[in-house]
Amino acid sequence: MDIGLWLRGLVIGFSIAAPVGPIGVLCIRRTLAEGRTCGLASGLGAATADAVYGLVAAFGLTVVSGFLLAHQIWFRLVGGAFLCYLGIRSWFSPPAIRAAAASGRGAWRAYATTFALTLTNPMTILSFAAIFGGLGLAGAGGDYGAALSLVAGVFAGSAGWWLLLSSGTSVLRARLDATWLRWINRLAGLVMIVFGMRLLWELWRG
Repeated sequence: MDIGLWLRGLVIGFSIAAPVGPIGVLCIRRTLAEGRTCGLASGLGAATADAVYGLVAAFGLTVVSGFLLAHQIWFRLVGGAFLCYLGIRSWFSPPAIRAAAASGRGAWRAYATTFALTLTNPMTILSFAAIFGGLGLAGAGGDYGAALSLVAGVFAGSAGWWLLLSSGTSVLRARLDATWLRWINRLAGLVMIVFGMRLLWELWRG
């Protein structure tokens, strides 16, 4: 493994994951309602999707990226609608007085849904391609070992952010009462609805 490329990928993965968007809000919401395990599983789903898109960008898989970008309208439509659904469900969910004990099934479901939701934004490929190109890493696709080192770093960086976010939220949760949790549910729901509606509005505008 090329440690230098791995470290660059680590920084890239962390930087792409860190801005709190709909996935971050979902991770926080699940950590509060279902515990740190489900929150972390949600984040790892997003990290895996980031790694998949990083892999496509690093290896220059034009067939795959071309297909995803050509059908991005449908991907974003599904993603926007799903975000609205999650937001509405969060708004009406009663506050969890105590975080639920996470079952293996619950964690896997959290992982799978967040992985699928993150994949509904194929434009991420372009983000990775632009970053790789700007850092002079575009040629990594010609060397399988280098590309894999880069993508492994992306996954580690993204996963590191989600671990920090879910752990921090879990610590904060112990200080929140039912009223705070109810308003956090509603705020998280509203944010996800706004993100979902924005996606749908952008598609409608064409």
